[in-house]
Amino acid sequence: MVLQRWDPYRELRQVDRTFDRMWRNFGLQPATVEQWDIPIDVKKVGDEIVVKASLPGVKADEIQVTVEDNVLELKAESSSDTETEESGYLVRERAFGSFYRALRLPESVDTEHIRSTYEHGVLTVTLPKAEEKKRKQIKVSVQSGGKVIETAEKK
Repeated sequence: MVLQRWDPYRELRQVDRTFDRMWRNFGLQPATVEQWDIPIDVKKVGDEIVVKASLPGVKADEIQVTVEDNVLELKAESSSDTETEESGYLVRERAFGSFYRALRLPESVDTEHIRSTYEHGVLTVTLPKAEEKKRKQIKVSVQSGGKVIETAEKK
């Protein structure tokens, strides 16, 4: 026997999604304007944090990368190939519309020297660590000829 956690709202969400699909098929809800989360990878490379975001089919001039109050925001918009009702699609799974993602940055990021590149549908944002926040190695020096403390012995 397998125990499964019961979520009382799971069935309600399923019914809501079913009604959304039904209204979309009747043309009462626009299917073309949706907001999608951008899938990202975040990794640490040396003293930098590298964020890679997948934005297939998005033109470079439709991407906005902003930083405000240590929050990195990625925004993009992808348009559909055709906007007509009778386009002849049998299956349509590729996402288009508005894309958005926000990430809180650590205090150690140097926001003045952030770099971003876009190649083959992948946006790469490189966040360097501020010089004053980098770990510094401090050399320990040994002084020779330390003082010796003598005590009188009691007999």
